[in-house]
Amino acid sequence: MDQMKRFAIYYVPEPGAFADAAASWLGWDLTQGAAVAQPTPDLPRPLVDITAEPRKYGFHATLKPPFRLAEGVTPANLAQATARLATSLTPLELPGLQMVNLEGFLALTPLGDTTALQTFAAEVVRALDPYRAALTPAETARRRPDRLAPRQRDLLATYGYPYVMEQFQFHLTLSGPLDEAETAVTKAAANHFAGLIPAPFQIRDLCLCGEDAMGRFHLLHRYALSA
Repeated sequence: MDQMKRFAIYYVPEPGAFADAAASWLGWDLTQGAAVAQPTPDLPRPLVDITAEPRKYGFHATLKPPFRLAEGVTPANLAQATARLATSLTPLELPGLQMVNLEGFLALTPLGDTTALQTFAAEVVRALDPYRAALTPAETARRRPDRLAPRQRDLLATYGYPYVMEQFQFHLTLSGPLDEAETAVTKAAANHFAGLIPAPFQIRDLCLCGEDAMGRFHLLHRYALSA
């Protein structure tokens, strides 16, 4: 864990058929920290190219986006804080997940009322923010603040990321940017995940993940939600 250059808090599906299918689709299993053979559906571009962007993160939904540790904070400190936080949070259940084109990329998003999920994610961001190093000017610039709404710029300055709190949208990414001709990707993904997408969809733990020197994310620990 000490070798990781950044950390994040994710939802990662528990071991099982859904998690296995997702790892196969992206070509990276963040639970095992290993590459996985991908299927080869008939698509306009190879799946390995279509999934290149999300592959390094593994199949997940972001709760607290990747961050460097603040001065004086150790990975063990963050792990202890995440464990404590998990004991104060209650498991969530939603009706299921739907496959959508989300601003140009393919993702799974939750069905039903997401109010409790929004509150949950906001608490994760807020509670663990003292462990996050402030953004450098270069990191801020990479977020293109000139293209963000005023509220998003405020969130970037406060929490190091513009899409948190009320700007947050829970999603599990399945592709990089798609063009209009790539509707076949949705069909291929639907076939790949047929019968495997959980319903109901449950969040029962916080997953502490780390980014290695090569930019690949690994699941470091699961902390059960036990409030």
